[in-house]
Amino acid sequence: MIDIELLDYMQAYLTPKRKNLFQEKLALRTNHFTVVTEDVYQLHNTSAVIRSCDVFGVQNVHVVEEKNIKRIDREIAMGAQKWVHVNRHTSVTQCIAHLRDANYQIIATTPHNDACLLHDFDITKPAALFFGTERDGLSDEVLSKADGFLKVPMVGFTESLNISVSAAIILQSLTTRLRQSNLSWQLTEEDRRFTLLQWLKNTIKSSEEIIARFETKI
Repeated sequence: MIDIELLDYMQAYLTPKRKNLFQEKLALRTNHFTVVTEDVYQLHNTSAVIRSCDVFGVQNVHVVEEKNIKRIDREIAMGAQKWVHVNRHTSVTQCIAHLRDANYQIIATTPHNDACLLHDFDITKPAALFFGTERDGLSDEVLSKADGFLKVPMVGFTESLNISVSAAIILQSLTTRLRQSNLSWQLTEEDRRFTLLQWLKNTIKSSEEIIARFETKI
C-alpha cells in the first residue's frame, strides 16, 4: 500500500500547476493495454515504443531481453522513461507467465497469417501487445502461446512496418477507441498512487533525501 501521507508530503514540493498537471495525466493513464518488445535489436526502436506508450497513456511497458541486453536510449525516449514503468524480463516464458497472472490475454502483432485487422480488434479484454524483432518478428514461443493475432491493414507493396511505427499506429487506434467506450479503463486508485509516487521520485530533486526526512518524522 502506498502511504498517502508520503504522497501529500512530496507533492508539497510541486508547484500548483505541476500538481494539477500530474492529476490530469493520471486520469488519462491505463493498464488495460500493455506493450511488450521481444529482443528488439535496434535500441532506438524500443526507446521510440516507450515514447509512444507515454504519448498514448499506456503506463506499463515490458521489455524482454533474452538475447539483446541494452539500456534505454534516453535521447530517443526523450524523458518518457520517467513517466512510463519499464518492466524488464530475462525470458519470454517468464514474461508471458507474469502477464497471464495479471489477467492479460497475449496478443501477437504480425503482418502474416489470418491476424485480426486493427479496426476489428476486441478492446473489451485487457491485452498485452507483443512486438518482435525487426528482421525475424516474434519468436515461435510467443506465436504458439498467443491468444490472438493482430495486424495493421496495409494496401501497398511493403508487407511490414518498422516496430516503432507499428506500435504507434496500434496504440493510437486502440486507446482512442478505449476512451470512447464505457469500459473501466482507468488506473485503479492503488495504481494511481503508485504511479504518482514514481513520477514524484523521478522529477523532484533530492527525492531520496526528502523521503528520508519524512520517515524520521513518523
